[in-house]
Amino acid sequence: MTTMAIIRNLSLVALSLTFGLSTPALAAPKSELVLAIGGEPDQGYDPLLDWGRYGHPLFQSTLLTRDAQMNVKPDLATQVALSDDRLTWTIALRSDAKFSDGTPVTAEDVAFTFNKAKTAGGALDLWVLKQARAIDDTTVEITLSEPWITFSEFLFTLGIVPSKSYGPDYSRHPVGSGPYEMVSWTEGEQLIVKQNPHYYGKQSPFERITFLFTGDDTSLAATHAGQVDVVSVPAPSADAPPAGFKQVVVDSVDNRGMSFPMLPDDGKTTSDGYPIGNDVTSDLAIRQAINLGVDREQIVEVALFGHGTPAYGPADGLPWSNPKAAIAHDPDAARALLDAAGWAAGSDGIRQKDDVRASFSLIYPASDSTRQAIVVTVAEQLKALGIEAIPQGKSWDVIEREMQASPVLFGWGSHNPLEVYSLYQSSWAGQALYNPGYFSDPDVDAHFAAAQAAESLEASYPHWQAAEWDGESGFSAKGKAGWAWLVNLDHIYYVNECIDLGATQIEPHGHGWPITSMIQNWKWDCE
Repeated sequence: MTTMAIIRNLSLVALSLTFGLSTPALAAPKSELVLAIGGEPDQGYDPLLDWGRYGHPLFQSTLLTRDAQMNVKPDLATQVALSDDRLTWTIALRSDAKFSDGTPVTAEDVAFTFNKAKTAGGALDLWVLKQARAIDDTTVEITLSEPWITFSEFLFTLGIVPSKSYGPDYSRHPVGSGPYEMVSWTEGEQLIVKQNPHYYGKQSPFERITFLFTGDDTSLAATHAGQVDVVSVPAPSADAPPAGFKQVVVDSVDNRGMSFPMLPDDGKTTSDGYPIGNDVTSDLAIRQAINLGVDREQIVEVALFGHGTPAYGPADGLPWSNPKAAIAHDPDAARALLDAAGWAAGSDGIRQKDDVRASFSLIYPASDSTRQAIVVTVAEQLKALGIEAIPQGKSWDVIEREMQASPVLFGWGSHNPLEVYSLYQSSWAGQALYNPGYFSDPDVDAHFAAAQAAESLEASYPHWQAAEWDGESGFSAKGKAGWAWLVNLDHIYYVNECIDLGATQIEPHGHGWPITSMIQNWKWDCE
């Protein structure tokens, strides 16, 4: 059934729901599924233009993959080795992989993908790549310009494209060696995929999948009608699954955090003329007091309806995060910090230091109701500390002009510690959305450098943890408090009760259908 047909039926669905009726999901075995999990990519399904960065690219294979416990598993690659000087990756490939058009996947395709991705102009940042070259049909050598251990993440996320047929229309007509191939894409409505008959790996029992790109209300109505099998659910709607469906809650590192401009407002601007600095948040006492004074548990209950967890860093629960950096909610300590720093309460209860009032705009994307709820909740909490945070919903174009001078509620969360680097590395300040507050700390930079020079990703973990908090300093709330990390969102789905999703990974930021990363393990579980 097409998206428009589903939409036409929704008036009947609404009538049924008015009288307390719902249409249960069918228990008969299915070989086709309908998913409404959002995530239509703006630039299409080209991994060179960022498709798959936050989830499995579906149409394309990657060199490596991860299981539900985040253990490394082979995909196209059968063996990966890093040289002693950390500059050369040598990768052996399986010899039986084919693209969906039947042509073999070779080292030349892998080399082309990496070299082309560096210059494609997308969001991928492969600046450290010097050259990728095919040694023979099943061996590729990738050379870096400097040791950079987080480059390894591209082995998990960069989908391989065919060197001979890749062209300008690839994003609309992708050819890959992944488990599915495209049938059709009606932008703004739906994507239909079918099994790739040439796929070398485990095949899903579901031969055909339709992805609907409908809004939350329409998707939920279609689910109540039994016309959708898996739907992502916003927190306010997450506790009343329709008949025939179960609620599946997946842990995530999909966080929401409040950035802090770290520099005072002394008239500096970006190269585009946008203002830099804020006289309130540039004070360490303000930043630490906000971190101590916000009640993260309350934010989860009020803004997320209980569907989340408190956040204390940008990668909570992942191996490179430091649990010792977490702080307890302590509003009395927050007030004491502000008092000691000279922030005295004014006649209206808002603190002031010299001629600076403890007031700032707290910006969020106007289209995001969840972020709005978080910001409003935080603003109310900060009033009790004598800090005025004024909620302001704005477009992303405006946010990018104002984020160097005003706190913004951002969303991040990745399986790659490079994201932590991008938020706090001093040399990345003001680059795109990276390090918007101009955080800078030489100790943090030194820990980052040690992490990037490590012999393996696992060996780098202690250095990332030390950058967060090494017992004396760090980027966390115990150190320079460059951000106030607030919550990690639960990813919530209603799933046809006959579908077994199997074990799920801790999911990254919600772009890119992270629930599909283990799609080959889904199965029909009803007789």
